[in-house]
Amino acid sequence: MLTPVMFALVIAPALKSALHTNASYESFVAIGTVGLLIPLNTMFAGIGVIVDRENGAQRELLTAPIPRALLVFGNLVVALAITGLQVGVLIAVAVARRIHFSPTTSGVAWFVASAALFAIGMYAVAEILASRVPKQEEYIARVPAIAILPWFLAGSLFPITAMPVALTWVAKFLPLTHGLALMRYGLLGDSTSLHTIWGMSNPTEMAGLSLAVTAAFALVLTALSIRVFTRSALR
Repeated sequence: MLTPVMFALVIAPALKSALHTNASYESFVAIGTVGLLIPLNTMFAGIGVIVDRENGAQRELLTAPIPRALLVFGNLVVALAITGLQVGVLIAVAVARRIHFSPTTSGVAWFVASAALFAIGMYAVAEILASRVPKQEEYIARVPAIAILPWFLAGSLFPITAMPVALTWVAKFLPLTHGLALMRYGLLGDSTSLHTIWGMSNPTEMAGLSLAVTAAFALVLTALSIRVFTRSALR
């Protein structure tokens, strides 16, 4: 929890000063920090799956007459609850720091839907990795490449158009890019990131398309995580 709070309190103001940007940059980075918090929190939740498999009650639960998918969904609910709490704390700290947001009822709905769907997809990635990797050490070694590397490419600290053209195109296919664009549209009322991705003029249509991308990411990865977990449980 300390790292994202430090981003909101220290790093965003420092970058704003160093880059001579306007005050809205702090809001830009505050939302970008949510894009770091969600992958880190959900990926580290996967460690609990490994611990439960080695020393917990997973073996006993696997013998119970319940669908294996319920075990995945149970872990998902816990990860979502913790992540939601931490995102709420982060936004509260940003507001206390007088970072400005412009939320509306529909905007909050866009933000919550985007954050929740992206968190579901990232937890599914964690579940898949935990089911395939036997040891905690190996799992932790893979987390930075999955959770942190995309964060630098997805427009968290700067618009994706600031990168070389090839990387900009790569960024447009990242679920996190769509998630952050939606979150900024929701809490800041800024559709610039959505326009960068889609090049359209209607913000609501672009938001709907990015939400569809994020939802597809969540649904496909969740289905795959259930399949991988079920197969690993049979071994």
